[in-house]
Amino acid sequence: MSEPYVHINTENGIATIEFFHPAQNSLPGDLLAKLANTITDAGNNDAIKVIILKSGGDRTFCAGASFNELININDAETGKIFFSGFANVINAMRKCPKFIIGRIQGKTVGGGVGIASATDYCMATKFAAIKLSELNVGIGPFVVGPAVERKLGVSGYSQIAIDANTFYEAEWARQKGLYNQVFNSLEELDEAVQKFAENLCSYNPEAMKEMKKIFWNGTEEWDELLAERAEISGRLVLSEFTKETLKRFE
Repeated sequence: MSEPYVHINTENGIATIEFFHPAQNSLPGDLLAKLANTITDAGNNDAIKVIILKSGGDRTFCAGASFNELININDAETGKIFFSGFANVINAMRKCPKFIIGRIQGKTVGGGVGIASATDYCMATKFAAIKLSELNVGIGPFVVGPAVERKLGVSGYSQIAIDANTFYEAEWARQKGLYNQVFNSLEELDEAVQKFAENLCSYNPEAMKEMKKIFWNGTEEWDELLAERAEISGRLVLSEFTKETLKRFE
């Protein structure tokens, strides 16, 4: 695999949405937009009862946003648009009336942690360590923060946001509530995800839709909140500190 993509495959009421980018599944703006639209469309499709969200490859789930796009931001408006990419995906997941099962096969960083946090039920392998590295480059996990805090609590979120150099193991993420189940192998994960999705398909779609509303109660202002957070990141990425830090990675 070498070309980036977002694919959806629907079978027996289960829609599997898969994204991929050769740079460790880091996501540029166009791929994020396609992912958000695909999730929205799946939510509006009556033939779909449940969604599995996964990434291609067997290693990194998502390395966050595209670094190449990040280092080329030169004005605040472009910065806001860039950071709105993950905001739009998270909001699409939040508003989707179908349960979204996260299938996390490997390490996930930054925006990828936000995507995992926005799933309704998240399953992972023991290799799926998480890290919020944004503070390392002079910004912060502002956009993904509400989703991560919703799952990990203020204590867990602040811990990994401040300790930006450290990968936290999958078992830690399970204990904190991000992962619901952790498996020893990819094969075990895939078998469990499929079985779980099939079981959900036997439930009343209307009941699941109403349950999802309840689970996400209190997040109605996230369209505005995440836009404000994207604006903060877009401003900070232009700071002298961040520009100097990013030069080291060019």
